[in-house]
Amino acid sequence: MPPLQFTLTGDFVELHNLLKLMGLADSGGAAKARVAMGDVTVDGKVELRKTCKIRAGQKVQLDGQIIRVRAPE
Repeated sequence: MPPLQFTLTGDFVELHNLLKLMGLADSGGAAKARVAMGDVTVDGKVELRKTCKIRAGQKVQLDGQIIRVRAPE
């Protein structure tokens, strides 16, 4: 699968919101559950904090799908 691109509108996006916005979770609750189960990695490391601040340049992965986060233009 080609990586997805997400462009920030501010300084950061919370991890569970990113998963929901990118369609990798059906709801915020589902996104939080996937993070809590240890299914999500940020820059190659398992991330268990649901509200982890994801900033430009970071890479998030879930179920083999990669999201690359970019700065606002």
